Amino acid sequence: KSRSLRSIAGASVDGASVPASRQSRSFLLRPSGLPPPVIVASAGADMENGGIPSSVHATVFKQSESLEGKGHEIKGYDFNQGVDYPQLLKSMVSTGFQASNLGDAISVVNQMLDWRLADEAIAEDCSEEEKEPVYRESVRCKIFLGFTSNLISSGVRDTVRYLLQHHMVDVVVTTAGGIEEDLIKCLAPTYRGDFSLPGAQLRAKGLNRIGNLLVPNDNYCKFEDWVIPIFDQMLKEQTENVWLLLMLALSISENTLWTPSKLIARLGKEIKCESSYLYWAYKNNIPVFCPGLTDGSLGDMLYFHSFRNPGLIVDIVQDIRSMNGEAVHATPRKTGIIVLGGGLPKHHICNANMMRNGADYAVFVNTAQEFDGSDSGAQPDEAVSWGKIRGSAKTVKYPMHPLGPWLSKRTPNSRGTHEPVIKFILELERVGSSWCLWCPIGRLR
Repeated sequence: KSRSLRSIAGASVDGASVPASRQSRSFLLRPSGLPPPVIVASAGADMENGGIPSSVHATVFKQSESLEGKGHEIKGYDFNQGVDYPQLLKSMVSTGFQASNLGDAISVVNQMLDWRLADEAIAEDCSEEEKEPVYRESVRCKIFLGFTSNLISSGVRDTVRYLLQHHMVDVVVTTAGGIEEDLIKCLAPTYRGDFSLPGAQLRAKGLNRIGNLLVPNDNYCKFEDWVIPIFDQMLKEQTENVWLLLMLALSISENTLWTPSKLIARLGKEIKCESSYLYWAYKNNIPVFCPGLTDGSLGDMLYFHSFRNPGLIVDIVQDIRSMNGEAVHATPRKTGIIVLGGGLPKHHICNANMMRNGADYAVFVNTAQEFDGSDSGAQPDEAVSWGKIRGSAKTVKYPMHPLGPWLSKRTPNSRGTHEPVIKFILELERVGSSWCLWCPIGRLR
């Protein structure tokens, strides 16, 4: 626009300097042999600007407010420096578009990891323990991690296992598939297939497709053989506890019946497989909640077991009290939310944090859009309106796009102490779509 206007500005009153392009167009529209038209400055033209009307010139060349010192200058990573992963990750903030959102997500997760109670002013009504400097320095943000089952079906399971193995998060919420797929992979492998393999042909061969992954149906047969005896033993323990309480003339306590989280912990204990994230959740006493436990193969197994050996009770009421309690009793700790995907895990975590007037940090990683009114696609600010995230919270929603594998180094130490290291990002491939999930989780806590 500015170039064309400047060309017009070069035209003189007598038409001697009419641009060639203008002359060519004019020549096509007038009879041959006629002289070129004379361009006359219109009323209000600014002769200092070559005859351009002053209103046009002011509109096109509007003066800018200075942004110097007010934001990041957009520039990418210079690979002439070599591949320096920490610097590469830092450059995301200034790269623009979703790379900047990734950089913001890393920043928010780092704030979760770096927060200490010592950073806050001492409350007047706090306990004597909360006034002790050593205690205040030891109190960290409580992190809730949610993810969907397709991540466990894919190789991202190993990333999740790493997080649980090193106790990087405090509470986990997932779907039924996120439980059973972890256990089944300890019994038999999943294979790579293709998104376009015909369903009818796969069904005839006893192969189940998850995106571009193939799970032989025999895997579920092995799962049934493994899990049914565990259910039998759980029913036996449940029955023994009930009869003991009846003999003592006591009411049934909350420790008598199984809950989804207790069942999951028991399966993590029984699997005895170090590649399982549920095994490490059990070992590190990290609760794994799944309110939709029956929505999958585990539900099938519970259904079959109810015919063979009826009576097993899995109480969801105890679990909702436990899950909400994880947020309510987090005080004086702050809470942070990291959700990979959407659906049940996202809402269950946010709803629990509503019980404490909202989480202090939130990072949502998904491609869902908010325009259909779904909870999966909802922006963090929608959760603020419900009181699930605090109005003062640091939040980011990062919609995924195809990226590449990224790693950075870590320096592990004990849970209580660690070397300051750049937080890492590990590729999380979401099977069934064309993008990869990226998990800006962070260093060992």
